[in-house]
Amino acid sequence: MLKKFDIFMFSLYNENMTNKQTDGPLFTGTKMTFNGLSIAPNLLDVISKLGFITPTDIQHKAIPVAVEGKDIIGIAQTGTGKTLAFGIPLVQEILKNKKNKALIVLPTRELALQVEETIQKIGRPFGIKTVSLIGGASMYNQICLIRNNPHVVIGTPGRINDLIQQRALNLRDVSILVLDEADRMFDMGFAPQIRKILDVVPKNRQTMLFSATMPDGIVKIASQHMKLPVRVEIARSGTMAEKVDHELFVVKKDQKLPLLKKLLQDYKGTVLVFIRVKHNAKKICYELRDVGVSAAEIHSNRSLGQRKEALEGFKNGRYRVLVATDIASRGIDVKNIELVVNFDLPENPEDYVHRIGRTGRAGMSGKAISFAMPDQGSKVREIEKLTRLYLPISNMPDISAHMSAPSAAPRNFARNNYPSNRRRPMNRSAHGRKRY
Repeated sequence: MLKKFDIFMFSLYNENMTNKQTDGPLFTGTKMTFNGLSIAPNLLDVISKLGFITPTDIQHKAIPVAVEGKDIIGIAQTGTGKTLAFGIPLVQEILKNKKNKALIVLPTRELALQVEETIQKIGRPFGIKTVSLIGGASMYNQICLIRNNPHVVIGTPGRINDLIQQRALNLRDVSILVLDEADRMFDMGFAPQIRKILDVVPKNRQTMLFSATMPDGIVKIASQHMKLPVRVEIARSGTMAEKVDHELFVVKKDQKLPLLKKLLQDYKGTVLVFIRVKHNAKKICYELRDVGVSAAEIHSNRSLGQRKEALEGFKNGRYRVLVATDIASRGIDVKNIELVVNFDLPENPEDYVHRIGRTGRAGMSGKAISFAMPDQGSKVREIEKLTRLYLPISNMPDISAHMSAPSAAPRNFARNNYPSNRRRPMNRSAHGRKRY
């Protein structure tokens, strides 16, 4: 007898076979457009006026399935256009019947605000109202906006649950549920809140779940709360963007900041720096400003206003460098980030996928540089196993000008059991490589 999980996976396979037409290009030898994706003409006109001409792969594959009302599991990296992939079908469904309501659940405040901005752009011409429910903002003001009967509610799991418990938010009319960046919500410990939301929304609804990876928790949610979902996948779970070049430096702790300063001399564009401990952000920003580099920090200790100011400044060029923790970074949607630096390796290999997804977006090229301590070979191996990438080790450049005292080169870095299916990047490093 088939177990429930087996039945779920068979359903995914069977449904994908019956929807095979979504796997190929719209037109052969012709530039792909939004025409032919079953989008209503009046909505197509708005999309065109906003400058959206060519759909991304996830939009091309997901929109035709979503407008049919089918449940979707979308496997896509950050920066691939997921918001329009669920936003266009969502708005179209509401236009059919203004009584339809949608709930979009996301991991962070910044991401919620950016998704709301996109939904407003395509929905405002039709009178579609939205509300964002996020921590750090006035709950009283949010309750007032809820009373205006919005068509689309966008929020983080914690604030949504708070308002449900206060009986200020009723989800009985939700006909479309979107779980965006579901894996990240699980990583952040939001699984209990997500389950509570799933328990109160109507069973007869459309569910769209988007994730860069598919851990067991996501599979379980999908098997229990989705109806024969169609799996729309533009890349294998854990896959990196194709045009990102990866590089690794093995460093001692006191070499990290001098190396970062050296890299900022070599790379002149915008740089996103990831750290694990939020308390280091202020020190790094102070040191960078001291050498004339404009830098801002974004992490959970910053207020919503401070985080918005830092993000806007990074977008408009006021800040060249943004120092961020993994949690706070989940709303960073900035074009043309030249370099992502993993100042600290991520705790989980899945976070490497999310971090690097900030560069090389929408087919652009990008660069990812990671700093590994001599005893972190196993963490590097975990990342390589998930991504099927080989992270080439580069020779340390001369950082003596940025060192307060001489430091010996790190020794004894080892990563055993290389994944046999790894993929090696083609681009060569500017600093040279040595492989172990």
